[in-house]
Amino acid sequence: MPQPERSLDDTVSMRAWFGVELRNWRKARGLSTAALGRKVQLSKTSVERIEKAERSCNAKLAAAFDDALQAGGALRRLWRRVEDGANSGNDADSTAKIERVHRIAPAPPGRLGNDQSLPLEPPVERRAFLAAGGVAATSFSDLVPHLTGDLPKSVRPQDIAQIRVAARDHASWDNRFGGGGLVRARAIGQLMWATNLLHVTCPPKLEPELFSAVGALASVMGASAFDAYEHDHAAQLFDLSVQCAEHSDNWHLRARALNWRSRQATWRGAPDSGLTYAEMGLVRADRLTSREKAMLHGARARAFAQMGDRQATLAAIGSGDDAFANTRDGEDAEWMAYYDYAQHHGDTGHAAFDIALLPGQSPDFAATRLRIATRHHTDAYVRSRSLSGTKLATLTMHRGDPQEAVLIAHRALDEMGQLRSQRAITDVRALATASAKYAVRPEVAGLRERIRTTVLP
Repeated sequence: MPQPERSLDDTVSMRAWFGVELRNWRKARGLSTAALGRKVQLSKTSVERIEKAERSCNAKLAAAFDDALQAGGALRRLWRRVEDGANSGNDADSTAKIERVHRIAPAPPGRLGNDQSLPLEPPVERRAFLAAGGVAATSFSDLVPHLTGDLPKSVRPQDIAQIRVAARDHASWDNRFGGGGLVRARAIGQLMWATNLLHVTCPPKLEPELFSAVGALASVMGASAFDAYEHDHAAQLFDLSVQCAEHSDNWHLRARALNWRSRQATWRGAPDSGLTYAEMGLVRADRLTSREKAMLHGARARAFAQMGDRQATLAAIGSGDDAFANTRDGEDAEWMAYYDYAQHHGDTGHAAFDIALLPGQSPDFAATRLRIATRHHTDAYVRSRSLSGTKLATLTMHRGDPQEAVLIAHRALDEMGQLRSQRAITDVRALATASAKYAVRPEVAGLRERIRTTVLP
């Protein structure tokens, strides 16, 4: 009888992290170590030793694993991080478990504006984590240094509760008003304070909760930055959220962060990267809820649609529908409440929109989904309702019904007046372009003038 595989610890070193991800991808593809070895011309034992970080890998072999497992570049990129970590001294490639010992010393003068104590030498895996993810907080520190607030000497449950409340409140503001203006400025200080807590002594039993809470806030703020087209900050924040999720073994947070990373990449014209992030999120789908799986399949659909692959887009939408049909009340984290019936149809409708504009394609499938989204989104999700409404108006204009398109567009623009969303403005520009061939019609001319004077000054 075959022996069960030994569990792996990805916190030991960067190479151990690579080994865990290699095993995850192998299992996701349903391959044994022997089957994978045949694909890359290695023995079964060699593959097992690489997964356990007992045998060295290299860039060429990592690329071979990536190709064999159809990982879309995920293993190539991770191995580059392993090499970067080794070159910078962040990777401690020992087989011994890293001790979680914190030595406290006074903070450098002026760092926090007070004399609170910070860890002088946190555990090596946290040191590597902060080196990779701490840039998000650093990039904001020059903007509002007076908002960092006093840090406790040791993390307490009430500190983690404050971060969770901040994430929930910011998500609510972001959904109603978009990612620009006061919405982002209001949360910058909260994020700085939260990320600085990662430097503070933390009881081991609270550490997973702390990292999960900081990761959730980073994900929410990344979504706001994405909406405001602060793309570099958004990417840093999503990466910080993924790292927090992996550090705390929170697969649900990891799925959420990779979903946003995927959507941002696709939106920016890199659908191949978008697909990679979405599929990374689905690597251990058995650990995710049905709603989370539906969300990630929606991200896959958007990536395929931007690639112009109609068949793959429809297949991904179908997979998302199947997953969403199995959702159950009470199984999801609070942050997944947004992904309801309306959001699912909106997300998949946006993917269907892209393929509806391909030559010879019918717009009906996309239009139906977008119409459901606009009807069922509540006032708590004004931005989502406005985005779906604008897409529906654009699609209706392309379909050759400018009169109906104008009615839909005005409803979307009524709501857009309270938003600070660059994504919404981009979609309105697409609507203005689609309406150009009907510009001589009085109702279309009126819509175009409204767009010119109120939305696109």
